[in-house]
Amino acid sequence: LSMESRASPRPGGLSYCVAFSQLLGLTVVAVTGAWLGLYRGGIAWESALQFNVHPLCMVIGLIFLQGDALLVYRVFRNEAKRTTKILHGLLHGFAFIIALVGLVAVFDYHRKKGYADLYSLHSWCGILAFVLYVLQWLVGFSFFLFPGASFSLRSRYRPLHIFFGASIFLLSVGTALLGLKEALLFKLGTKYSTFEPEGVLANVLGLLLAGFALVMLYILTRTEWKRPPQAEEQALSMDFKTLTEGDSPSSQ
Repeated sequence: LSMESRASPRPGGLSYCVAFSQLLGLTVVAVTGAWLGLYRGGIAWESALQFNVHPLCMVIGLIFLQGDALLVYRVFRNEAKRTTKILHGLLHGFAFIIALVGLVAVFDYHRKKGYADLYSLHSWCGILAFVLYVLQWLVGFSFFLFPGASFSLRSRYRPLHIFFGASIFLLSVGTALLGLKEALLFKLGTKYSTFEPEGVLANVLGLLLAGFALVMLYILTRTEWKRPPQAEEQALSMDFKTLTEGDSPSSQ
């Protein structure tokens, strides 16, 4: 069958793009840490530096790890489908835990300082991204890892799962950009327009975030880089077709 020839080779250029995406993603995390360390005093939980836990956790969780979870089906092309699903789900699980720590940090910081919650566009987009992320993970788990879902249900939901996965990732990046701009305006005010070093570094971070999102989107939308169909999926499809059309199972 032609399936085996499609499944084995890694498409040209994929490895380079994935490596570049990882370099960009790690640079985003490093520059976020450098910004918080150089200009915001670092991070700590039991002090005024608690707020800084929020941007670092969100960048690591909802941007870097979420992005890597989306790449699993491009990188692990020929491994067992169930193993790849579990890795995909675990990365999303780690991203959720880290992002949850970031959310708790900012709400706890606001409570201690007496600041208002959820009034800015950044916070509204952030809550929307987080809620959608949790729902996406729960529904994805129940459809693709829980054994009860039928093949027909999975196949109908899969395009929606892929769409919402990419959309939530892009919403997370956009929310991070809004938060970065908000943090700069709060601290620098009119000095932001005088090319303050912190503003320049944060602008570079913003470009890196946008670049990471674009590279990820490029990898995810290249049709020839998608994971090839697996034998077990084709078998399940044939089983479902046999059941729905009432064909004799003896053809197997």
